[in-house]
Amino acid sequence: MAINTFARKEIKFLLNMDQYHGLMEVISQYMNPDKYCVGGKEYGIYNIYYDTPDDYLIRESLSKPYYKEKIRLRSYYSPAAPDDTVFLEIKKKIGGIVTKRRVSMTLAESDEYFRNRSKPEVTKYITEQVFRELDVFLDHYPIVPKQYISYQREAFFGKDDGDFRLTFDRKITERRYDLGLNYESYGNYIIGADQRLMEVKVSNAIPDWLVEKLSELGIFKTSFSKYGRAYQNFVRTQVEDAQQASGARRIYISGISMVKHNILMNRSV
Repeated sequence: MAINTFARKEIKFLLNMDQYHGLMEVISQYMNPDKYCVGGKEYGIYNIYYDTPDDYLIRESLSKPYYKEKIRLRSYYSPAAPDDTVFLEIKKKIGGIVTKRRVSMTLAESDEYFRNRSKPEVTKYITEQVFRELDVFLDHYPIVPKQYISYQREAFFGKDDGDFRLTFDRKITERRYDLGLNYESYGNYIIGADQRLMEVKVSNAIPDWLVEKLSELGIFKTSFSKYGRAYQNFVRTQVEDAQQASGARRIYISGISMVKHNILMNRSV
């Protein structure tokens, strides 16, 4: 059973294709492709995000608190078979620093764990620790599957700093039905075909060469959450449908405001 843990900063940028191609012109000088991305290849990432029935976790996250956490089940196959390996991840952000801990199991074993907390055989102490952390999370939050998110990714690692990682995601796809990794990847796109979501993942400072290139190309950091964007789109549709059905100019939903067609999250109530 594999286990991964890390603590790092994650900084996001939404690129148009001119910016993307301009950046890719210099990437090979400073970075190596991920082992799954050699020769310009991409790989798919497929996720189920879990939340409470009233979407507490994502509403709290979008209110931008100092501390936030989420849980998701991830696969690198679509559709995933019962005996395929999946990763159950608990991700936390504390004052801008992201930590992630995860355990691996088969898709069938993950179903059993969510159903009755039955765990695969554990041989490593750190894996036991992560499962205890997951158990506490599930004791505290009555979670259910709420959101599917998938995307195609290019990933690179720094030649001089293995902790420095750069990823580019496209075809970011979401749906709030058929919430299982055993289904094919399909749904609505949440960024344009002419856009790439870039994430800089670094333990220390961003390298000077990248800072200079971002400035040259007019690339600026943005606040972007895949689950958050998907949820905001869902809420916007719900609000607009309710307004149209009732004829009301304003619809009140606890913890949510809509200003000039933008969805804003207040602290969860």
